[in-house]
Amino acid sequence: MPPQLNPTRTGRVMGQLRRAGEAVYKGRTKVATGAAGLLALMVGYHVVFGQNGLTAYQAKRHDAHDLQMQAQELKRDNERLKAHVERLTNDPDAIEHEAREELHYTRPGEVIYTMPPEHK
Repeated sequence: MPPQLNPTRTGRVMGQLRRAGEAVYKGRTKVATGAAGLLALMVGYHVVFGQNGLTAYQAKRHDAHDLQMQAQELKRDNERLKAHVERLTNDPDAIEHEAREELHYTRPGEVIYTMPPEHK
């Protein structure tokens, strides 16, 4: 004959099992919430400080701006040098001026005085 089940004891056991299941469920939700929060923090950190994050983007944007400024400066220098070459090829006064400045040429009868370099 099978043993008789005590309804009071069975109810208590079922209640304990239900409470244990609820505790496990609450524990799982806390762990899952913590894991989701940690994952969100890690993704946020990667978005800001990662290899292609906001800080890297700002640094690259700053570098691009610097390179654009350098390119504009080089274009201005290039135009200035082209104009200088054009003057030297077409203007005899510019050729004479360059020869006097760079090569220290003089006209007949002129005397050039050179000052000693200043010492700091």
